[in-house]
Amino acid sequence: MLTTSSMRILLVDDEIELTDPLSRVLTREGYTVEATYDGTSGSALAQAGSYDLLILDWMLPGKTGLEICQELRRQGKATPVLFLTAKDTLDDRVEGLDAGADDYLVKPFELRELLARVRALLRRAGTEAYSPAQTHLVVADLELDIENQIAYRQGRIIELSQKESQLLQYFMENAGQLLTHAQIMEHLWSDEEQPASNVIAALIRLLRRKVEVGRESPLIHTVYGKGYRFGAI
Repeated sequence: MLTTSSMRILLVDDEIELTDPLSRVLTREGYTVEATYDGTSGSALAQAGSYDLLILDWMLPGKTGLEICQELRRQGKATPVLFLTAKDTLDDRVEGLDAGADDYLVKPFELRELLARVRALLRRAGTEAYSPAQTHLVVADLELDIENQIAYRQGRIIELSQKESQLLQYFMENAGQLLTHAQIMEHLWSDEEQPASNVIAALIRLLRRKVEVGRESPLIHTVYGKGYRFGAI
């Protein structure tokens, strides 16, 4: 089993006022950190070095973080990639994930959240093959980060409880299909922990309040007497 002291992180960001303190924090956490401030040297280090995680700024002089990530994936390298960026639209997130990124953190961010995502990516990399589809889902203008129980819609960050995240994942993996109350119940709870009959309706109501705000189009559709269908109509 790897320890933090044996894990190597490459940090590439041209904001020195961010990169240097972040490098020190990660070092204090026990990681071995190498930092650089431009995409050209970052790309060279990523190609030559053996890193457990790459933390890349999206916009870099010389070569963008997106280009660095795309190059690695074309070569079949599965090193986890976490983007740090000011780009926060859904299209930006989708572009980053399509390029092969494993996670995406919008500046400014809380240090505690970054460290949690670093731990999650390193933990996952030690046990799973590279597969972005396992960690992020996108339906219409809603994106779900499964690992961190966070969704994004039209620039909003939506924090989810464990059950809300599990339900939303189930909906998104079966978008457009009718899911009955029995199917949802069976998916979310074991036989030993069957909840009260009205708990699904309550959970749906809570989830709707979070993912459908203001004039945002409805995504969770009730099929009366049968269940629910998820997606844009």
